[in-house]
Amino acid sequence: MARKKVSTTIYITPEQADRLKVLHERTKVPIAVYIREGIDMVLDKHQHEMPGQLSLDARPPTKK
Repeated sequence: MARKKVSTTIYITPEQADRLKVLHERTKVPIAVYIREGIDMVLDKHQHEMPGQLSLDARPPTKK
């Protein structure tokens, strides 16, 4: 079953749009899929800046 999606508007540069269009034409993967993948990459990269519970194996920061 497909997950529900939330509609949003983004603005990208003409160069980004052109490159995404070429990628889509070559792979037949929808551009929206690539945009969602990019968002996931950014969220993963900045996970440490987001609120949430620490995992049980997380170590407290060491004092210098």
